[in-house]
Amino acid sequence: MSDAFFEIENLTKNFGELKALDQVSFQVGRDEIVGLIGPNGAGKSTIIRLITSILKPTSGIIRFKGEDITGKPTHKIINKGIASTFQVVKPFRRLPVIANVMVSCLCKRARKTGDWVKTAEARAQNALEFCGILDLANEPAAVLSHGDLKRLELARALATQPELMVLDEPLGGLNPNEASLITKSLKRLHKGGRFGRLHSEGPAMLIVEHKLSELLELADRLVVVNFGRIIAEGPPLEVIKNPEVVKAYLGKEVDQLISDTQH
Repeated sequence: MSDAFFEIENLTKNFGELKALDQVSFQVGRDEIVGLIGPNGAGKSTIIRLITSILKPTSGIIRFKGEDITGKPTHKIINKGIASTFQVVKPFRRLPVIANVMVSCLCKRARKTGDWVKTAEARAQNALEFCGILDLANEPAAVLSHGDLKRLELARALATQPELMVLDEPLGGLNPNEASLITKSLKRLHKGGRFGRLHSEGPAMLIVEHKLSELLELADRLVVVNFGRIIAEGPPLEVIKNPEVVKAYLGKEVDQLISDTQH
């Protein structure tokens, strides 16, 4: 049994004759933020859907804190301490923002004390405050801007009290100011930024993101996928200089990324 905090081993996913993932293996440490990058269609979102059990792998193993969680029901994945967000936010549009977050508190992991409604409301308020949208708590989710919907998605994940957050393009579609706010929130959270005394330490993170300048601010390590295979892995500055990564994904953008990172 592996003692890695989170580990994917030889993960393969076929859709008929199409091999979307081919023997993918990597780890996320307890104190790490790992960025998962690659071209469109490389297999990144497939990896996230396999972790969260929306899809089942053709073969391979997913372990969390040494336990094989491959293919376990999604609610059990959440209750073990893994929360996820997705590219397309799908809130309960007619419900108030706070009710959207309280739904996350229905999970067994978050619902441990006696008076569930009061506890859930407090946790939801804390998560919304941490994400900077507590002032919108009583508004219907349908009226939120795209940026605020992204922050609502993050708050819903936080309310489950995760030890690992798996984030699929948390900055997608955001303007620079909105992206900066989310990036700062994720940094603060990972460094142990508490909300409502729910966390003694920040969660580890696996982040899929195309906004590479912001991701380089966050990530301790990058994993690069192309055509369903890992082509590079390591410290961000080393990875973005890798000739195979430059050819497959970054192109001329690499010079600007290096310049931004050094400044």
